Amino acid sequence: MRLISIDVVKEGMVLGRTVWNEAGHPLLKKDVVINERIIQRLRQLNMHYLYINDELSKGIEIVETVSPEVRNKALSTIKNSFQAINGLDAAGASYILDKQSKVIVSIVDELLSIVTESSEILTILTDAYLFDEYLYQHSYQVTLYSVAIAKELGYSMEDLRLIGIGALLHDVGKLLIPKEILTKPGRLTNEEFELMKNHTRFGFDLLRNLHSISLLVAHCAFQHHERIDGSGYPRGLVDFEIHPFAKIIGVADVFDAVTTNRVYREKMMPSQGLAIVESGSGTLYDARIVEALRKSIVHYPNGVILKLSDGRRGIVSKQNMLDPTLPWLRIFEEQNELIGATYEINLVDYPTVTIDSVETDYVAPAKFE
Repeated sequence: MRLISIDVVKEGMVLGRTVWNEAGHPLLKKDVVINERIIQRLRQLNMHYLYINDELSKGIEIVETVSPEVRNKALSTIKNSFQAINGLDAAGASYILDKQSKVIVSIVDELLSIVTESSEILTILTDAYLFDEYLYQHSYQVTLYSVAIAKELGYSMEDLRLIGIGALLHDVGKLLIPKEILTKPGRLTNEEFELMKNHTRFGFDLLRNLHSISLLVAHCAFQHHERIDGSGYPRGLVDFEIHPFAKIIGVADVFDAVTTNRVYREKMMPSQGLAIVESGSGTLYDARIVEALRKSIVHYPNGVILKLSDGRRGIVSKQNMLDPTLPWLRIFEEQNELIGATYEINLVDYPTVTIDSVETDYVAPAKFE
């Protein structure tokens, strides 16, 4: 199985993974033969990448940390909980959130048990799923990234739980932002952005009076856009003034935002998203948290084709627990020439070889399709 850009998908290719919609129903089932109607439909749904099965990637499996069943259940619960407070005033929303708290905590507990018990690097496959409402998907994924970072940093189970709840609810204040701003398909104007920034205060106000959830969760909502150099909002706090939980969620929030499909912007690969976060390490973000993110996530998902500095091309066949930046590759091309028989290499064993590029638009020769 391998990941390719929708731009190079052709009729006759075989779908490698089921595509799910926001209701948890299969939109397209794995092993279906792709035709032009399917390609056009996926373009309309803003899908940028697709998993396919072909000879080149035969036997390469893509396993997500959280199963599709658990993911769909979690997203459905998040959506129902958030929709229950949509359109209410702050007092009414807080009251409903208090009643929903047990359900929210149960989601976090289930995800927490999966992430903490897994010995694998966190893998989230956002392109195998299509969601109309970005907020629910984002809240779910930020929870997973935040818990994975905190686990790497050695936080206790009690703290991991609070961080998970804070991450799940970090953007709840957006439910009080006018919908035309929240769902605008293009870049916000300065005035609209100032209104959007209010979601941190709205979230704090919604959460701080809950009897069933720690006040720390409210501070996660309030501070997740603060930056350690004082350039964040809403209060321009600096390093020591920002709660450590909010620092973690802030990093997870940015990473997920750039690695998830948006109407106005194509998603980045994890390695590209991490580079964005790393560019702010020590200035915008706590360097320890950025390093923990680097160690916790898959940089190059299984099935992605990489071009190496020595002229070879290979498809990521499995992850390397010693260093997630250096996966195993199935080499199939040398100096732009196909080789007679593929072979596997561990990039850890090639310290002078670097990754030049991720090639989701690689067109495989006919013999491999």
